[in-house]
This record gives sequence, C-alpha cells and structure tokens, in this order.
Amino acid sequence: MLSEVIEDKLSRGLSIEHLEIVNESANHNVPPDSESHFKVVVVSNAFEGKSLIARHQLVYRLLAHEMREKIHALALHTYTPSDWPHSPEFLHQSPRCHGGEKGG
Repeated sequence: MLSEVIEDKLSRGLSIEHLEIVNESANHNVPPDSESHFKVVVVSNAFEGKSLIARHQLVYRLLAHEMREKIHALALHTYTPSDWPHSPEFLHQSPRCHGGEKGG
C-alpha cells in the first residue's frame, strides 16, 4: 500500500514525533481503492527553524518518486514538536478538489 511506503520513507528520513497519513482518494473522482490523494500530518524536529515552504520541500524530496509516479495530491501539515497543536479538536481540513470532485 502506498500509505505504508509514505510512512516508511518519512520515518526513515525524519525524526518523527507524530505521523498521520490519510488516504483521501475516496473523496475524489477516482476508481475505487485508489491511492492518489493523501493528507499527511507530520511532527518532527527536522522542521525546526525551517519555513513552511522548506518543510514541504523536505517532505517532497523524501517522496519524490511517489510524487512523480503515484500521488496526484498531497495536503501537508508540518509541525515542530513545539508548534504541534495537541488539541483533539484541531482539524486538518484538506482543500476541495477542483479537478473531478466526486458527486459534482
């Protein structure tokens, strides 16, 4: 499964304190059981002192092959341990798909 590949690559490439990977493909106009749209929440010391863009670039480098070949959309939420919102009410909503939304 692609989510396991994502988890493995991020775990090996970053010192991860928290990681959530959500396959959001079912919310889009793709075949059943697709793995093309993901949301990733990652908390790592590796992001310390880095801008949001630099954090995302670090993740993109680790997932370069998957981004070229398999992942159509990747919603990233990158935090350091000090800026990680621990509240269970903190929701990470992915933007709506503009290229073939399911049911519309």
